[in-house]
Amino acid sequence: MGKDLTAIDFYSGIGGWSLGFELAGIKIRKSYEWWEPANTTHKKNLVADAVQVDIRELDVSTVPHDVDFVIGSPPCTQFSYSNRGGSGDLEDGLQDIKKFLDIVASVTPKFWAMENVPRVAKVIENEIQPGGVLEQFSEIITTDMIHIVDMSDFGLPQRRKRCIVGNFDAKLLMSYTPKCRIKSLGDVLDSLASSKVSDPNYALDLSSNALTDHEKESVLNWEELRFNRDAKTYHTVYNDMPFPEQLDKPVRTVTATCTRVSRESIIVPEAKNFRRLTIRERGCLQGFPINYQFFGPTYSAKMKMIGNAIPPVFTYYLANAFQQTKLDDLLSHEEVDFDFQGAFESAPVTPIDTDGKSYPENRSFRFAIPNLRFKSGTRFELNNRSGKLPWSIDFYYGDSKRIKSLELDKDILNTTKSELIHNDADLVNKIDKYLDTALVIDSSSLQSTWSKRANDIHPFILLDEFGEIAGKIITDLAALDKNVIDDVLLKILQSRDKETIIVGKQKLLKYSVEIIAGLLLGSFLNSKRK
Repeated sequence: MGKDLTAIDFYSGIGGWSLGFELAGIKIRKSYEWWEPANTTHKKNLVADAVQVDIRELDVSTVPHDVDFVIGSPPCTQFSYSNRGGSGDLEDGLQDIKKFLDIVASVTPKFWAMENVPRVAKVIENEIQPGGVLEQFSEIITTDMIHIVDMSDFGLPQRRKRCIVGNFDAKLLMSYTPKCRIKSLGDVLDSLASSKVSDPNYALDLSSNALTDHEKESVLNWEELRFNRDAKTYHTVYNDMPFPEQLDKPVRTVTATCTRVSRESIIVPEAKNFRRLTIRERGCLQGFPINYQFFGPTYSAKMKMIGNAIPPVFTYYLANAFQQTKLDDLLSHEEVDFDFQGAFESAPVTPIDTDGKSYPENRSFRFAIPNLRFKSGTRFELNNRSGKLPWSIDFYYGDSKRIKSLELDKDILNTTKSELIHNDADLVNKIDKYLDTALVIDSSSLQSTWSKRANDIHPFILLDEFGEIAGKIITDLAALDKNVIDDVLLKILQSRDKETIIVGKQKLLKYSVEIIAGLLLGSFLNSKRK
């Protein structure tokens, strides 16, 4: 483009925008970030003029105006389904997007780009319309400037979909993908496991003893393992995830927050056990060099700053698209002569997370019962009312827009048995014998054990026992005419649900045998609980 190009970086985090742009030959004049650990990480690694400031309060007139680019990542927390289950404060989140666009409007750069979670695409499309919060920027943004990009297409070893908004050539950007070698989670793990560490993303080597932030956590204990496995493969509401992670593919999105017992944790094999990722593995999956130092005061702070970052692997290609680099002239990020020196000091060593020795007294438990989990929110689950007690069996059913619950009580038990007796009294007697073998739900004892204050029967042991009993009942119920079972189920639901149309009726009838078994088991256990 002739002259040296310059940029300013807002909500800059640990430097994902700045590193990628500088790798593409664009100089970062100044960056702005409110969180001190992230800003320090940016400043020390990139020797940058990194200003720590609350950007909402920033006087726009004080930022450099003689630059070619304005880039940045306004916070995504309020918009993220992952962090807030889709219930964030959109009005608050829009304040940061509005501030970023205020800066663009004031600086009037030749080029600009903003990154956020995919959900923001629809939010911006709506808010630039007449009457919307962003209506004043409708001349800056048009709908054809809003794109959803999967960064694994650009050689990042992570499936990371993001909304990228800006005045760049999207077709040119996507034309680069054939030059990007698809990277997998296994590529990253293998590259960090050898005595001479080769950066999985860049032309960088490092001796293994010079590698920092690569201490492995202890393997998951049996409870953590079960929690992670069930939360991923049998979640009560959300879609399944693989367990453990598939090593031959880009890993799913690296998040800013997770614990040793969470659905978001990325779990990998370790000998015959399983563990979470190290900080260094996370950094590489986010596209940061192997000698990048993360100056977080705690282990969780380092995870947060990495998970919040935009991968420099991707921003390198976006910077090239801005410069109209033709595909034939493009170097992949692996081919760039990248003599990254990194920080002049190592980041402080932070103690790794360990398995939980204690938990809050009101620790929550909510898991579906084996043999009684039917996907898309339809399930029988053992739960403790978010730690408020009592523990009980609940039945949830419905569709993607409406999930309903059915209270399982003695009346349900008696009604179900009464309907079945008309068809096969011996079968009901047999089912009664199964039910009589079930351990009683003792709310106080279960909560004490779940919160690590006692060592009695574990909730997961109870969950499995209930699943086994349900399996036996299902086997015997299957001998009855399916139409009979369907009729019994509909009578029970219609007696409790005052709506004329039963929500999710087709799915309920598909699993009517299993659901009748769950009604019998759940209502029996709830009627006997302590």
